Amino acid sequence: MNELSPDARIAPPPPPTTLEETGLPATLMRDILLKTMYRMSLTLVSDISRIVCLSFAQVQQLIDDCRGEQLLEAMGTLQANARSTEMGFQLTDAGRKRAQQALAISEYYGAMPVPLESYGEQVRRQSIRKVKITREQLVAAMGDLILPENLLSDLGPAVTSGRSILMYGPPGNGKSSISNGIRDALGDNIYVPHAVVHSGQVIAVFDPIVHRKIKTATQAGTSLRLQSNRYDPRYVLCERPTVITGGELKLEMLELKYNSVARTYQAPLQFKAMGGVFIVDDLGRQEEPPQALVNRWIVPLEMNYDILTLTSGEKFIVPFDTLVIFSTNFHPNTIFDQAALRRIFFKIKIDGPNQADFLKIFALVARKRRIPLNEDALIHLLQTKYPTIDNVYANYQPVFLIDQMIAICDYEGKPYHMSPELIDRAWSNMFVRDEEIVR
Repeated sequence: MNELSPDARIAPPPPPTTLEETGLPATLMRDILLKTMYRMSLTLVSDISRIVCLSFAQVQQLIDDCRGEQLLEAMGTLQANARSTEMGFQLTDAGRKRAQQALAISEYYGAMPVPLESYGEQVRRQSIRKVKITREQLVAAMGDLILPENLLSDLGPAVTSGRSILMYGPPGNGKSSISNGIRDALGDNIYVPHAVVHSGQVIAVFDPIVHRKIKTATQAGTSLRLQSNRYDPRYVLCERPTVITGGELKLEMLELKYNSVARTYQAPLQFKAMGGVFIVDDLGRQEEPPQALVNRWIVPLEMNYDILTLTSGEKFIVPFDTLVIFSTNFHPNTIFDQAALRRIFFKIKIDGPNQADFLKIFALVARKRRIPLNEDALIHLLQTKYPTIDNVYANYQPVFLIDQMIAICDYEGKPYHMSPELIDRAWSNMFVRDEEIVR
């Protein structure tokens, strides 16, 4: 199987050729090295190089500097293993003490961070606003979704702009699926730092839950190959990220998360989504009022930067390069004021299908579920059932009705089929009758 290469359309972050080119203070690199060796019991330069994401030569230089400060010492014997024969190094008593002191300040260890300013340069190189997708790409990403032609005409410019999008309309018509399709249409890869540093504070960014790592040849290589990385190994090549939140979204999730026990920072959700898509699904179902959530986004959406705050109270500016998609079942005028709506660049209504598109969806779902269509059942559905709800169709209804009929057939031990009687039984579960319950 061929391994994937870095995306040729995006300029990679250049690998630092010296410790000075990392942009990091010597004391910060020293402390992270000592903490990593202490916490992970590492002794070999090649292993340390892989974990701290610096070249073999750079790690060796750090080790030599620490030996000069009597924080590390050679173990005295060559360490033989399947990869190479290396001299091992271990912490001295002074080195262990220094590692413990550094851990008391911050438990962060592992990959060396990237200065926030350097990451800002990479964000500009791989900006989501540079992504240009075609109508064909967008259609392909939507998969089996059956969408009106005018909807794709509205979505295309919205996605290509990289600006904010508000999708609204009645529930069950595919707003979430369309959001996921937009994510899939982007299609390329970007570079995500393991962590960034600002004012001496390390902020973890890479999150395996959010970021899907792309395997490259150099990541499987030896220490010699690591020396010739085509990009800065402090970054991870990933698919453009997508963060999806729903009713659980709170304002505090959009701020730096500080772990007071480990004394470490985690980047907020929108920072992890940098260069990708941030989907706020079911807007209006959160504990926070929709207006408050959108107010939090006003500066980022207008100015393309965000403002975060350290526990010390220091505020600092970070890039904001994210396609934000809001999705709601409420009419925008009922949950936002006009100032907030003005700052959301595209407003796209997602309506239910007409009868012709409903039948296409119904037939498609039936074919996938391997249940044969029945003309009498369909006539009964369209002429008897839908008039009771003013012929209002929704995209979720074919899936719901067909799955209901399949469940009945499974329970009764009958082959999958449709009939007016099964339509009636399925329909009865799709809506709750409006009645007063006596208690």
